[in-house]
Amino acid sequence: MQGNNNAMLRHFALLICISSLLISCVTTDPFIPVDNMVQQGEFPAAVERLEERKNKLYRNRDSVLYYLDKGMLARYAGDYTESITLLQQGERAIEANYSVSISQEIGTFITSDRAREYDGEDYEDIYLNLFNALNYYHCGDLEGAMVEIRRSSNKLRDLSSRYGILMTNMQRMAIDNGTDIPRNPDAPSQFNNSALARYLGMLFYRGTGNMDSARIDQNQIRIAMANNPAIYTHPVPSSIAEELNIPRGMARLNVISFTGRSPIKEEEVTRIFLRNSWIRIALPVMVSRPSQINSVEVILDSGESFTLELLEDISAVAKAAFTHKKNVIYTKTIMRAVLKGLTTSALFAAAETSENNSGLFTILGVGAQVFSEASERADLRMSRFFPGKAYVGGINLPPGTYSFTVTYYDHNKQIIAQHHHENVEVLQNTLNLTEDVCLK
Repeated sequence: MQGNNNAMLRHFALLICISSLLISCVTTDPFIPVDNMVQQGEFPAAVERLEERKNKLYRNRDSVLYYLDKGMLARYAGDYTESITLLQQGERAIEANYSVSISQEIGTFITSDRAREYDGEDYEDIYLNLFNALNYYHCGDLEGAMVEIRRSSNKLRDLSSRYGILMTNMQRMAIDNGTDIPRNPDAPSQFNNSALARYLGMLFYRGTGNMDSARIDQNQIRIAMANNPAIYTHPVPSSIAEELNIPRGMARLNVISFTGRSPIKEEEVTRIFLRNSWIRIALPVMVSRPSQINSVEVILDSGESFTLELLEDISAVAKAAFTHKKNVIYTKTIMRAVLKGLTTSALFAAAETSENNSGLFTILGVGAQVFSEASERADLRMSRFFPGKAYVGGINLPPGTYSFTVTYYDHNKQIIAQHHHENVEVLQNTLNLTEDVCLK
């Protein structure tokens, strides 16, 4: 009879506590006002609103997110110098936090990954250099742009080996604690070459007259896309073949457009019954954000037009790069949840067998179960304002001054947005690159 009462007590207490936890988790996304401004292209206003709400949007552990978010919004607003500063601060914080996070790993075995400094997603670390390369180009510094391209390429090269030490430590800790080593069914992809990075490298080398290096990057675009068919499901843009064949006496106008928004993380929860308690396993899953844009066209006021073709699905790259970190997260989360579950099970077992302290052990068991439920939360932090896709194209023109409109269409060929660029100089023997953004 006493055992039944104890069981009823702990189940009743668990229902109340878990219900309270679930109710408390229903909150409104604080980024919605900024997101709405971004989708409408109101970038200066979005920067201002982000700064106003900085203390509500970011915790002390989220400095990387602040630098990346504001850095991307600043560049969309045309403040390239400010964007360079912010993205570089974000890069330095990622490097510092990654080193610190290794020493903080033991703490995340007790609570969750949210307890430590955010050290960035791999795709964020890779792309911040690519966008800073464009920032430097807009500031007239091609050499600075090339430095950023090389930094991004080095990070890509080292991506697959970055988590080797962490995985080894996770597996060693599992063995020391007498638990099985979990197996992640998602094998990491071997993404180590970006078509967008190679495309920008090709253009920048061409702009400085280094045609041999430009040809190498031109070929690397094709190689990157061929070696990653799960990411590059689309053909190589037809304009790539024309980029290094500009007729004598002509100049080339290039346009790159960034559309949509980068993915966000959602929590995927699984519960497993272990002996006489439940284990909550919460894992982060990257989810793409939908975009209305299906095609992009550039129409010159003089009558010529050309289509921008998809070069890189940044959302797909983000997901592929995340599989490396996800393997570590998966292993650590399972181990942590099992250890918590074993503690809870031991307390409930003591409550069943104890003659004098069954009530105390029941309360402790309920407390351990509630702590496990409350503390097992997936780390859903990531930047919000990287674009989702990159479209590219170009046209050979007589040198001169041109005005043109970048037009965005949905799947039904209905116009979503049009951005007019007035009096753009297109000169011989230099890079004439215009950037456009539509994050709908």
